Amino acid sequence: MATQSVSPALVRFGDYELDLRTAELRRHGVLVKLQPQPAKVLVTLVSRAGEVVSRQDLVEQVWGSQTFVDFEQGLNFAIRQIRSVLEDDAEHPRYLETLPKRGYRFTAPVSEVTAPTEVQSPATPTPLPRTHKLGSRYILVFPGIAALAVTITLAIGWEPLHKRFWSTSNKHPIESLAVLPLHNLSQDPEQEYFSEGMTDELITDLAKIARLRVISHTSVNRYKETKRPLPEIAQELGVDAVIEGTVLRSGDRVRITAQLIDARTDRHLWAESYERSVKDIFALQGEVAKQIATQVGINLTTGEQARLANIPAVDPAAHEAYLKGNFYWNQLNCTGYKKALEYFQQAVAKDPSFAPAYSGMADSYFNLADERCWPEDDAFAKSKAAALKALELDPGSADAHAQLGELAFYREWDWAKAEKEFTEAIELDPNDAGIHASYAIYLVSMSKQEQGLSEMRKAHELDPVSEATNMMFTYVFYLAHEYDQAIDQAKKTLELHPGSAATYYWLGQCYEKKGLSEEAIAAYLKAMSGLPDEAARLRTAYQRHGLPAFWEEDLQWRKRENKPLDPVVEAMTYSHTGDKDKALERLNLAYQQHSDGLQFLKVEPVYDGVRDDPRFKDLVARLQL
Repeated sequence: MATQSVSPALVRFGDYELDLRTAELRRHGVLVKLQPQPAKVLVTLVSRAGEVVSRQDLVEQVWGSQTFVDFEQGLNFAIRQIRSVLEDDAEHPRYLETLPKRGYRFTAPVSEVTAPTEVQSPATPTPLPRTHKLGSRYILVFPGIAALAVTITLAIGWEPLHKRFWSTSNKHPIESLAVLPLHNLSQDPEQEYFSEGMTDELITDLAKIARLRVISHTSVNRYKETKRPLPEIAQELGVDAVIEGTVLRSGDRVRITAQLIDARTDRHLWAESYERSVKDIFALQGEVAKQIATQVGINLTTGEQARLANIPAVDPAAHEAYLKGNFYWNQLNCTGYKKALEYFQQAVAKDPSFAPAYSGMADSYFNLADERCWPEDDAFAKSKAAALKALELDPGSADAHAQLGELAFYREWDWAKAEKEFTEAIELDPNDAGIHASYAIYLVSMSKQEQGLSEMRKAHELDPVSEATNMMFTYVFYLAHEYDQAIDQAKKTLELHPGSAATYYWLGQCYEKKGLSEEAIAAYLKAMSGLPDEAARLRTAYQRHGLPAFWEEDLQWRKRENKPLDPVVEAMTYSHTGDKDKALERLNLAYQQHSDGLQFLKVEPVYDGVRDDPRFKDLVARLQL
C-alpha cells in the first residue's frame, strides 16, 4: 500500500475526524473521549497512514524518556482503546492492522479537512425526551433552559453528558459489575499478593454502594489468566459491565489504571490512570470507586460518600503486611491461616490504629479454631478480642460485625446477638457474599428456611462461580431438607469444580436421605479420592453390610488416624448407623462440652431418626433453639 503523506491539522477517515494538533477525535462532529496516551498513538499512526510503525517508534514518540511506565502494557492498552472507540476488529480491521513482530499500520484512506466541522448540538443526533428518567428520579427538560444545556455541553464535551444522561439511564442501565483481577505489571511473581490485594480492596470499596451489585473476589479470581472474551465472562458472572486494569508499584509509588467496559456490547465506556503514594492507597481506591459509580449513573448516598471519602492514611509497611495476610488467608487451609495471622499481627504492630488488620486477625483465629488447627477456647477468645478492637477503631466495619455474628452463632449460642450482628454487617456491606451465606446458614438453622434460601441466593448472585459459595448453597438446601434442589446445585458446583470433596460429601448425604445407597456411596468415595487406601476399605465395608458398615468403618479409621473426633462427629456417625442411644449419649456430652455443631441440631437431617425422642426434644429446649 502506498504511503499517504498527511500534513494538515485536521484529517478525516471513515466517520471520524482527527485534529493532529490537539489529538481530539470526533465522530459526526461529536467529541469521542480518548485518553491522552492512546490519542497520541492514534495521531502518530494516522500521520504515517499506510506505513508500518514499529512498537519501538510508538513508545519513543508517545512515552519518550518516562521511566515509571511499563511501555509494553501501556501500548497494548492504548491499541485496545483505539480499536474500542473506532469500533474496529483486530481480526478483520477497517482502520488499524497489526503486523506480528513488526508493528502497526493505519490502513484506512485519510483525507484533509479544509475547515473544521461544526460541533453538533446534542439535540441533533439524539433529542432528549421532555421527561427523561434517570434511575428513580425524573429530569424535566423545559425550552427555557435549552441554551444553558448547549452552553454546558460545549464547555465540558457532549460525550460525558451523553453517557451520563442517556447511555446509563436507558432501558438497560448498568446495575452490576465485576472487577477482573488487576494485572501485575511488575513482572515479579513475588508482587502478586499486591495486585491481588488491590483487586480485593477495589471490590470492597465498590461493594459499599448498595445500588450496585459487585461480584465477589472469589468468583472473579478464576479469570485471572483467562483469554476468554469479556462478554462471555460477563454472561457467566451475570453482570452488565466489567472493570479491568493494571497495577504497578515502584518504590513508594503506585499506579493503577482502570477501564470500564459495557460487557453487553463490549463497548469501552471509561478509562483512567492514577498515581499515588503507597500511604494514600486506600484514598486512591475510594476515588476510583466513586468515579466508577459516576460513570454507571449511580448517585451515591451521603453515607456511601462518607464511607468512601473518610479513609485515613495507613502506614505503608502495615498495609503491605495486611495484603500479604489476605493473600495467605485466601489459601483456606491451616497453614495459610497461621501465616496470615503472622502478617496481620505485623500490620497492627506497625500501625495499631489499622482496623482491617484486626478484622483479619479475628477471621484467622476463628478459622483456626473451626478447622481444629488451634485450641478452640484460646482461638475463639482471641478472635472476639480482635473483632471488638476492630469495631472500636472502625464502628462501620462489616467484617468485624460479621465475625461477632459468627462467634455468637457457633461459639456463644446467643441466637439473638448473632442475628443482630449479621443484619448490621449486611447493612454496612450489602455486597459481601460471605456474610449473606453465613446469615443464610444461621436462618435455616433457626428454621427460617425461606429467609435462609433467599439470603443464599443473594450470596450466589454475588459470588456465582466460586467453589465455597456453590458448595454452601448445596449445604443450605440440605439443611432445609430440599434434597432434590441440593442435588441439582451439587451437580452444578461439580461442573465448575470437579474436585470439590466437600460438595461430593454433601451430595452423598442427600442421596443417602433419599434412600439412594449406590449413588450415595459413589459420592462419598469421590470425596475421599485423595485417600485411596481408606476409600478402598470403606468400599469393602459397604459391599459387605451397606451404609451402616461404611459409617462404622469411617469412625474406626478416624480413631486409628487420630483424626479430630468430637462428640458431635460421633453422634452423627451413630445416627447414620441407627444407634439412637449412643447418638443421644454423645449429643448430651457435646452439650456439656459446649461443642461446635449443636447450633444445627434443630434442622440437621442426620438427626431425623431421633427427633421425636424425648431426650432429643429436651436437648433442643436446653439450647433454646
